[in-house]
Amino acid sequence: MAKITRIKAGESSKKASQEPLEAPVKKKVHIDGSRSKKALKAAKKAEKHALRAEKKAKKAEKRAKKAEIRAKKRQNEKKIVKIIKAPFRGIAWVFCAIGHYFRDSWLELRQVRWPSRRATWKIFLAIVIYAALIMVLILLLDVLFTYLFNLILG
Repeated sequence: MAKITRIKAGESSKKASQEPLEAPVKKKVHIDGSRSKKALKAAKKAEKHALRAEKKAKKAEKRAKKAEIRAKKRQNEKKIVKIIKAPFRGIAWVFCAIGHYFRDSWLELRQVRWPSRRATWKIFLAIVIYAALIMVLILLLDVLFTYLFNLILG
């Protein structure tokens, strides 16, 4: 590593102190040359962490492969289903249209504002009276035309 020097303000470059910016890290070493207990624990933790990361990566790869296989199977299944449905495509729109009709009808019925019981009776009576008046009118016309035809034909 190259040494980086600092030049203090007011000093010439010849008198500049040459101090490295980063101090070297000292490792504790026992008499027999082994590391300290803390360093060993840290190394073991780092190894465990690396092993866990490797296992997770392998699992992720397996999952990705399985997902690819499933996607390919789905694509093949979709192709097979399309091939099987091909002869019936002309008929399918009829059932689809019928389904849309019933669904839309149900939605319209849900939007209807239904009358009260009293209003229903009023409407019912109005229809009965109107039908009775039309019936009487048709009956009178029938009697009149029958009388006229009997007069003409004799």
